Amino acid sequence: MSYPRAKDFPGFLEAVATKMEAPFEQLLDRLDLPVNAIIADTYLDWVIGVGNRRNIPVASLWTIQTLYKALKSVSMVSKAQYLLFTSAYKLEPSVIDALKMNFCFPLYPLGPMVPYFELDPNSNLATSDDQKVPEYLQWLNSQPKNSVLYVSMGSFLSVSSAQMDEIVAGVRNSGVRFLWVSRGEKGLFEDGCGDLGLVVPWCDKLRVLCHRSVGGFWTHCGWNSTLEAAFAGVPMLASPIIWDQTSNSKKIMDDWKIGWRVKQGFEGENLVTREEIAKLVQSFMDKENTEVIEMREKAKEVQEACQAAISERGSSDSNLDFFLRYISQGHAK
Repeated sequence: MSYPRAKDFPGFLEAVATKMEAPFEQLLDRLDLPVNAIIADTYLDWVIGVGNRRNIPVASLWTIQTLYKALKSVSMVSKAQYLLFTSAYKLEPSVIDALKMNFCFPLYPLGPMVPYFELDPNSNLATSDDQKVPEYLQWLNSQPKNSVLYVSMGSFLSVSSAQMDEIVAGVRNSGVRFLWVSRGEKGLFEDGCGDLGLVVPWCDKLRVLCHRSVGGFWTHCGWNSTLEAAFAGVPMLASPIIWDQTSNSKKIMDDWKIGWRVKQGFEGENLVTREEIAKLVQSFMDKENTEVIEMREKAKEVQEACQAAISERGSSDSNLDFFLRYISQGHAK
């Protein structure tokens, strides 16, 4: 099934939810080896029905913040055999404990699910052969520590063009170094980025967030981006647009205390102006600001919790071992 998801993400979600079941069953029928378990996004509730009909245990994988789904009625989850979270226990302990009390099957926080194993321990350093280092990493290598604001608005949804004009102008006029990953906003930088900015069409997000020169992340608060910034210990400027992004931003600001909220702007008189944005960015990246210093310390604590969870014998590492043991021993059948 082919679908132009970047052009119509809501339509893509609808197609996956309503038209994917039959092709998926056809795929199962073609497999030579028996399927011991299915791991499926909780959003795809039809997968649980497929698994139950075929006597295949299903692990429902929450790919968004745990709290977001906990506040909603998800009737099909109770029919699964396992529940997996991309979060880590220490990131959402009260919610995970509450869910454990309401489900009779195993729950496993396995996160933060970020591709940390792909990180090169020397990724912050320029090599002798700069041809092998992407331009954006070469640029980051030349910037002072914690001086760069990384800006990424997500892959599918964005603010209005009028608001984007203000954001671009505000960031550019702030006098703060920035790396902007653009899906289409590059044309907005017709006047250039100045000496302090770089605009690229794509970058390795986790590698950038873990770079020593990156001191802040302007994000739409998608859960994957949120987890990657938490793993990297980078404070966030939260600019949510839709779905779980608003609750994710509350997690960032109120629970973890590692971010500030960008004031919500709309068309017309309610736009967040370039002057407001420039002032916000300047304050957020001010290393001498007491509030910023405290926020960076909190971000470091969250980073340590994330890395402890995925370390050998950490909570998530142990949970993954338990889950694989359950599957291999066929407990759910």
